[in-house]
Amino acid sequence: MADVWKKNLLEDLETDEVELESAEEFLLGLKKEFEEGDEESVKVAELRRIEQERKTMKEFVQEF
Repeated sequence: MADVWKKNLLEDLETDEVELESAEEFLLGLKKEFEEGDEESVKVAELRRIEQERKTMKEFVQEF
């Protein structure tokens, strides 16, 4: 996903469709593009990290 975004941004910069004034402007665009969409990835990582440990099955399923 990031690779496609990068390629599109580079094409837009080359054709002057986008003009970045500063690194801050670039970072704001980067955050806007990926910050919200990353929620799913974060949740998947959280699910992979949880372990049953000494929890009952009911407790584990509830956390899951």
